[in-house]
Amino acid sequence: MYEINTGSEVLINGIIAACIAQALKVMFFFIKNKKINFKIFTTTGGMPSSHSAGVIGIATSVGLIDGFNSVTFAIAFGYSLVVMYDAAGVRRSAGKIAASLNRVMEDFYAHRPSAAGEKLKELLGHTPFEVFVGAILGAAIAFVLHFYVLS
Repeated sequence: MYEINTGSEVLINGIIAACIAQALKVMFFFIKNKKINFKIFTTTGGMPSSHSAGVIGIATSVGLIDGFNSVTFAIAFGYSLVVMYDAAGVRRSAGKIAASLNRVMEDFYAHRPSAAGEKLKELLGHTPFEVFVGAILGAAIAFVLHFYVLS
């Protein structure tokens, strides 16, 4: 059974925020490309950041339950900052490197494309704006669930 103001609320808010962000990616892809691609639901990168939505959803829930000046909120928020920095920094850079390597491999193996092997995944991280939108989405979902849906 689900109990309000507990760890269950925190986990559910984080999971729902991440799932809604992933669903929005599918919707945005459909609007842009006029076709449905459900594989987008299980991939990283894109708008909005589901990682940001999930971790900020968790941090916001902790703040609403324990207080925004509590040690548990400080830990949850600090963890959120690390995840969001990684999404916009390290993983985004890895995606750019993958794109460069894919171009090099295409040029190098232009005469024999099958020898190049499988292309590296390029959409790994997020722009700072995608991370920001994900964070706003996560906080908004946590507030809505806490005050309107679960109360």
